[in-house]
Amino acid sequence: QVQLVESGGGLVQPGGSLTLSCAASDTIYLMGWYRRAPGKQRELVASVTSGGTTDYADFAEGRFTISRNNAKNTLDLQMSSLQPEDTAVYYCGARPKLRPNYYWGQGTQVTVSS
Repeated sequence: QVQLVESGGGLVQPGGSLTLSCAASDTIYLMGWYRRAPGKQRELVASVTSGGTTDYADFAEGRFTISRNNAKNTLDLQMSSLQPEDTAVYYCGARPKLRPNYYWGQGTQVTVSS
């Protein structure tokens, strides 16, 4: 069992920036950020493997940057040019290699509003 703890959510104005952080209790193959907006399903924002391979959703390309520190088991998501449609609960998720089951953090609210 891997525990994930997110931090860094909050209220930000349109066009602003925010960084989310996730701390994992152990090393794990895949770590990523996912979000669930009101009335929508949870979706991938960005993910990165322990080897450094990244995957970004189209809406995140060019605005968000994911990074991980394997030595510290931490994951960051730097978000810029935030828009109201980015408002959602953001979850840190992680999955072992060759296994389908994800571990999830408790989620952190990001609200983009003036």
